[in-house]
This record gives sequence, structure tokens and C-alpha cells, in this order.
Amino acid sequence: MSPLPSSLPFSRGWRLHGDGRSVTPGEVVAPDERLTWPRTIGIGVQHVVAMFGATFLVPLLTGFDPATTLFFTGVGTLLFLGITSGRLPSYLGSSFALIAPIGAVTGYVADGGAPLDAHRASLAQGGVIAAGASLLVVGVVVHLAGASWIDRLMPPIVTGAVVSLIGFNLAPSAWDNVQAAPVTAVVTIVSVLLVTVLFKGIISRLAILIGVLAGYLTACLRGEVDFSAVSSASWAGLPGFHPPAFDVSLLGLFVPVVLVLVAENIGHVKSVSAMTGEDLDDVTGRALAADGLSTVLAGAGGGSGTTTYAENIGVMAATRVYSTAAYVVAAVTALVLSMLPKFGAVIATIPAGVLGGAATVLYGMIGMLGVRIWVQNRVDFSDPVNLNTAAVSMVVAIANYTLVWNGTSFEGIALGSAAAIVIYHVMRWISRVRGTNLEQVSPASAPAGSELEGPPYSQRVATRAAQD
Repeated sequence: MSPLPSSLPFSRGWRLHGDGRSVTPGEVVAPDERLTWPRTIGIGVQHVVAMFGATFLVPLLTGFDPATTLFFTGVGTLLFLGITSGRLPSYLGSSFALIAPIGAVTGYVADGGAPLDAHRASLAQGGVIAAGASLLVVGVVVHLAGASWIDRLMPPIVTGAVVSLIGFNLAPSAWDNVQAAPVTAVVTIVSVLLVTVLFKGIISRLAILIGVLAGYLTACLRGEVDFSAVSSASWAGLPGFHPPAFDVSLLGLFVPVVLVLVAENIGHVKSVSAMTGEDLDDVTGRALAADGLSTVLAGAGGGSGTTTYAENIGVMAATRVYSTAAYVVAAVTALVLSMLPKFGAVIATIPAGVLGGAATVLYGMIGMLGVRIWVQNRVDFSDPVNLNTAAVSMVVAIANYTLVWNGTSFEGIALGSAAAIVIYHVMRWISRVRGTNLEQVSPASAPAGSELEGPPYSQRVATRAAQD
């Protein structure tokens, strides 16, 4: 694969990948490449579809304006691509990590009857800005200090666990939507799977988009779509912007969310790196800073905070297209759509069954990408430190363990990520001090003698050879 550019690819155009019509088996479309523009636009729209459900869900749950949130996701994505020099394909969608602190400040309950209090919403925006500013500072520190310490802090066993738990933690939300309309969800899932294997070229690359359209048509035929809000919506108009307010006593609710945002961003960098085969650690600091700045802008204007979107990792895994051109298309599309209230009303009619079906495929792909990191790095699970690091962190995330401290709620992704880091380093330090990492492992824990490939066995053999 050719080296990635040091400057913005969209400042001089993207290189055409092959003939621009297809992706050769075993290859990927690199961030500085693109397919033909019609195909690139189609994939960009697929990214919009992939992020739409979750991006709209966050403002619907918090009472924020969906159009404003969508507007800032488009702005944030363009900002992210610029700051990372077009090397890291990503869409910045609404962050689920901020739902709990926003709700704690506003007291808003979706469909609860009471409208969102404007002053409390402004205070929540101030909290979102604080979270973004904290992430920006972390990004600057990482960029100046270098990213090598991240590898020491988060070796493959940890990064694989973090990526996997992000995907699998989302599984219950997919199930909730599937239960709302099981038939529609199954049609969506089956459509995605069949399009993937029945067709070649661009059609198979757009399997998720086609699956969503098939599911939506099914929902319409089954009477699951309500169009009443569409007729009353206007055709064009700017989203509503709202000023923030600040209360220092509330900032403690938001700043700890940075742990989740850091984990999501690092997981994204590691995922894209694993999928493209490129070392992107030097972009980690800029990615964190870009997401932080995007979140600050969103909070300043009335949007939800942003984060690198796991849903779009699934799209890239399915299409093998990592071109940042597709993300520029997605960002511009989001900006245009945020200024079309009637279209926003149509998108809001996408029923739960369709979203649940698409999420089942996408969230599963995200989870398996973490497993791929383990496989590619040949993580030795006969090592009890590795085994317990993955075991505990995954259960914490999948079961969505929740810790409420000082009014702040830390849920599965944050706790699972923290558990993976802490468990690995504490257990590894103790095992080295006690020498238990050199203990003979049980053959049952590593079938087919694969324990013979691990560092502990190699070190034992070397030590015994030296003694003899």
C-alpha cells in the first residue's frame, strides 16, 4: 500500500484506486484514494445512513434540537478530517456518553410530557463544552508527548478489548429496537447479508444502505411508519442555535466523560490502523484534539457532544473503502440535510425495526474488529493476565455495569475500558514480581499446544538452557 500523504488529500484531489470501479480481493481503498465519484458519493451516503439513527437518537433522548446536532456533526467531521490531515477516516456523530450528565442537569425525560427547560439546557451545553475542552487538552498532551506511551498503556490485549466492548456494549440498544418490530428487523438483516453475497462491485459495497431501504419499504407496507410530522415541516431553514451557560458546580458531571471519549477515539485509531495496515499512532493526539474542539463547538451552539463513530467503522469493514473523500461527502450531506427540515422529518420516521436490524450487523462488526486485533497480534490467551483482562472488561461492558459517584454515572464502556487497563497492568506487575508469569500453563487452557508460542514458555526454555 502506498504511503499516506502528509498534507490534506482534498487540497489536491484523491488518487483513483485501480479502475475506480471495484476493490480487488485482499486490497482496500486507502484514505488518500477514492473510487469513481458516483461510487464515492454512494458510500458517503451510506455513512450518513449508518450514523443517522444513533445521531438523531441522542438529541431525541436529551431534548436537544436534532437538526442542530446534525449540523455540528457535519462541521465536526470536516474539522476532524482537516486536523488529522485526512489520514484518519471518521465521522463524528453524537456521543452517547453525554446523555447521562445532560439528563442530570436538565431533568428532561423523552416523551415525558414536560418541555426542555431552556436555562437548564444552556447549563448542560456549558458542561458539554467543559468535556470537549478537557478532551482537547488531553489531545494536545498526547500530540506533544508522543503516542509511544499509548502502546505501553494499551497493548493489543487492551486495545482489542476496548474496541470489542464498544461494539458489544451497544448490542442491547439494537435488541430493544429489534423487539419493537421483529419482522422488519429480520428483513433488514437478511437484506444486508444477501446483498453482500449475491452481488458484486458497488452494489455489494452498499449492502447496508440497500438493507435499510428494504427494511423501510417493509415497514411502510406493514404500517409502521408515521408520516404526520412530514407534511407540517418546512422545506428549508437553518437549524436553531442556542447560547451556553456555565455553572462550575455542574462541571464535575461532564469532565469524567472524557475517559469514554478517549477510549472511543483510541479504539477508533486502533481499528482503522488494523483494517488499513497503517501505523496511525502519531495521529492519535490530533484525533483527540479534533474531537475535543468539535465537542466544544457543538456545545457552544446547542448540539450534542461528538465522538468518532463506531457505526461507521462497520461500514468501512463491510466496504473496505477507507477514503476520506467518502467522509467529506457524508459531512457535506449532513450539513445540507440539517437545513432541510422536511427531510429531517422523513428521516425521523425511520422506525425502530429498521434501525435495530442495521445496528445488529454494524455493532457485531465493531465487536469482531476487536477480536481481529487479538488475532493479528497473536494475543496469547493461555496467559492468565491476558485472559482475565479480556474476560472481566468484556462482561462489565456487555452487562453495562454502572457506577454512580457524586451524581455522575459511569457505564459499561467507561468502566470496561478502565477495567481492561487497570487489570492488565496490575496483574502483569504482580506476576512479574512474583514470577508467576513463568508458571507452566495448563494444557487445557491452550489447545493444540499453542502455549508453546507464548513468551513465558520461551523464557522458561531459554532459562533452562542457560542453566544446563
